[in-house]
Amino acid sequence: MKTRVTWLEDRTFVGRTPSGHQVVLGTAHGDNPKPGPSAMELVLIGTGACSAWDVVNILEKGREKVEDCVIELDADRAETEPKVFTRIHLHFVVRGRGLSEAKVRRAIELSVDKYCSASAMLAKTAAITHDFEVVDTAPVPAE
Repeated sequence: MKTRVTWLEDRTFVGRTPSGHQVVLGTAHGDNPKPGPSAMELVLIGTGACSAWDVVNILEKGREKVEDCVIELDADRAETEPKVFTRIHLHFVVRGRGLSEAKVRRAIELSVDKYCSASAMLAKTAAITHDFEVVDTAPVPAE
Protein backbone atom coordinates (compact mmCIF):
# COMPACT_ATOMS: atom_id res chain seq x y z
CA MET A 1 0.00 0.00 0.00
CA LYS A 2 1.27 3.44 -0.89
CA THR A 3 -0.05 6.82 0.17
CA ARG A 4 1.20 10.35 -0.09
CA VAL A 5 1.12 13.17 2.46
CA THR A 6 1.75 16.71 1.22
CA TRP A 7 2.44 19.74 3.37
CA LEU A 8 0.12 22.62 2.47
CA GLU A 9 1.01 25.34 4.98
CA ASP A 10 1.58 25.88 8.70
CA ARG A 11 0.74 22.50 10.25
CA THR A 12 -1.75 21.46 7.57
CA PHE A 13 -1.27 18.40 5.40
CA VAL A 14 -3.27 16.47 2.79
CA GLY A 15 -3.16 12.70 2.73
CA ARG A 16 -3.95 11.01 -0.59
CA THR A 17 -4.79 7.34 -0.91
CA PRO A 18 -4.18 5.09 -3.91
CA SER A 19 -7.98 4.82 -4.28
CA GLY A 20 -8.15 8.57 -4.93
CA HIS A 21 -9.47 9.77 -1.58
CA GLN A 22 -8.06 12.77 0.22
CA VAL A 23 -8.15 13.91 3.83
CA VAL A 24 -6.96 17.21 5.26
CA LEU A 25 -5.25 16.81 8.60
CA GLY A 26 -3.24 18.87 10.98
CA THR A 27 -3.06 20.73 14.23
CA ALA A 28 -3.69 24.33 15.19
CA HIS A 29 -0.70 26.59 14.68
CA GLY A 30 -0.50 30.18 15.82
CA ASP A 31 -3.88 31.87 15.40
CA ASN A 32 -4.99 29.41 12.71
CA PRO A 33 -7.82 26.99 13.54
CA LYS A 34 -7.29 23.25 13.41
CA PRO A 35 -7.69 22.31 9.70
CA GLY A 36 -8.82 18.73 10.26
CA PRO A 37 -8.26 15.69 12.44
CA SER A 38 -4.80 15.06 13.83
CA ALA A 39 -2.84 12.01 12.74
CA MET A 40 -3.56 10.29 16.07
CA GLU A 41 -7.28 11.05 15.78
CA LEU A 42 -7.19 9.36 12.39
CA VAL A 43 -5.45 6.33 13.91
CA LEU A 44 -8.26 6.03 16.46
CA ILE A 45 -10.95 6.54 13.80
CA GLY A 46 -9.23 3.94 11.63
CA THR A 47 -9.28 1.45 14.48
CA GLY A 48 -13.00 1.96 14.97
CA ALA A 49 -13.68 1.65 11.24
CA CYS A 50 -11.56 -1.50 10.99
CA SER A 51 -13.43 -3.18 13.81
CA ALA A 52 -16.87 -1.98 12.67
CA TRP A 53 -16.21 -3.42 9.21
CA ASP A 54 -15.30 -6.78 10.76
CA VAL A 55 -18.34 -6.88 13.03
CA VAL A 56 -20.81 -6.04 10.26
CA ASN A 57 -19.15 -8.52 7.90
CA ILE A 58 -19.19 -11.35 10.46
CA LEU A 59 -22.81 -10.71 11.44
CA GLU A 60 -23.98 -10.54 7.81
CA LYS A 61 -22.16 -13.79 7.01
CA GLY A 62 -24.01 -15.30 9.99
CA ARG A 63 -27.27 -14.12 8.44
CA GLU A 64 -27.99 -11.72 11.28
CA LYS A 65 -30.23 -8.79 10.36
CA VAL A 66 -27.76 -6.07 11.36
CA GLU A 67 -28.89 -2.54 10.44
CA ASP A 68 -26.35 -0.31 12.15
CA CYS A 69 -23.05 -0.51 14.00
CA VAL A 70 -21.57 2.42 15.89
CA ILE A 71 -18.35 2.31 17.88
CA GLU A 72 -17.60 4.97 20.46
CA LEU A 73 -13.88 4.98 21.26
CA ASP A 74 -12.32 6.47 24.37
CA ALA A 75 -8.54 6.55 24.64
CA ASP A 76 -5.67 7.79 26.76
CA ARG A 77 -2.20 8.67 25.53
CA ALA A 78 1.16 8.67 27.25
CA GLU A 79 2.20 12.01 28.69
CA THR A 80 5.74 11.80 27.26
CA GLU A 81 6.99 11.45 23.70
CA PRO A 82 6.14 9.45 21.77
CA LYS A 83 2.61 9.96 23.03
CA VAL A 84 1.36 6.49 22.14
CA PHE A 85 -2.08 5.26 23.08
CA THR A 86 -1.95 3.53 26.46
CA ARG A 87 -5.64 2.69 26.87
CA ILE A 88 -8.43 2.29 24.33
CA HIS A 89 -12.00 1.34 25.12
CA LEU A 90 -14.42 0.46 22.31
CA HIS A 91 -18.14 0.65 23.04
CA PHE A 92 -20.17 -1.04 20.29
CA VAL A 93 -23.84 -0.23 19.68
CA VAL A 94 -25.23 -2.77 17.25
CA ARG A 95 -28.78 -2.38 15.95
CA GLY A 96 -30.89 -4.87 14.06
CA ARG A 97 -33.92 -7.10 14.01
CA GLY A 98 -33.77 -9.97 16.49
CA LEU A 99 -29.98 -9.96 16.73
CA SER A 100 -28.41 -12.76 18.75
CA GLU A 101 -26.49 -11.22 21.64
CA ALA A 102 -24.14 -14.22 21.61
CA LYS A 103 -23.37 -13.73 17.91
CA VAL A 104 -22.77 -10.00 18.41
CA ARG A 105 -20.42 -10.75 21.32
CA ARG A 106 -18.55 -13.34 19.24
CA ALA A 107 -18.26 -11.01 16.22
CA ILE A 108 -16.78 -8.28 18.41
CA GLU A 109 -14.35 -10.67 20.08
CA LEU A 110 -13.21 -12.02 16.72
CA SER A 111 -12.66 -8.51 15.43
CA VAL A 112 -10.79 -7.15 18.44
CA ASP A 113 -8.76 -10.29 19.16
CA LYS A 114 -8.12 -11.70 15.68
CA TYR A 115 -9.11 -9.78 12.55
CA CYS A 116 -8.67 -6.04 13.13
CA SER A 117 -5.09 -5.24 12.16
CA ALA A 118 -5.35 -1.72 13.60
CA SER A 119 -6.25 -2.94 17.09
CA ALA A 120 -3.58 -5.65 16.84
CA MET A 121 -0.94 -2.97 16.25
CA LEU A 122 -2.24 -0.67 18.96
CA ALA A 123 -2.40 -3.55 21.47
CA LYS A 124 1.41 -3.40 21.52
CA THR A 125 1.20 -0.20 23.61
CA ALA A 126 -2.42 0.10 24.74
CA ALA A 127 -4.70 -1.93 26.96
CA ILE A 128 -7.73 -2.49 24.72
CA THR A 129 -11.11 -3.20 26.25
CA HIS A 130 -14.60 -3.36 24.82
CA ASP A 131 -18.23 -3.69 25.69
CA PHE A 132 -21.42 -3.58 23.68
CA GLU A 133 -25.13 -3.13 23.61
CA VAL A 134 -27.63 -4.64 21.22
CA VAL A 135 -30.66 -2.62 20.17
CA ASP A 136 -33.54 -4.64 18.73
CA THR A 137 -35.31 -2.71 15.98
CA ALA A 138 -38.05 -5.30 15.46
CA PRO A 139 -41.48 -3.71 15.87
CA VAL A 140 -43.17 -4.44 19.18
CA PRO A 141 -46.52 -6.18 18.59
CA ALA A 142 -49.56 -4.08 19.51
CA GLU A 143 -51.53 -5.35 22.45
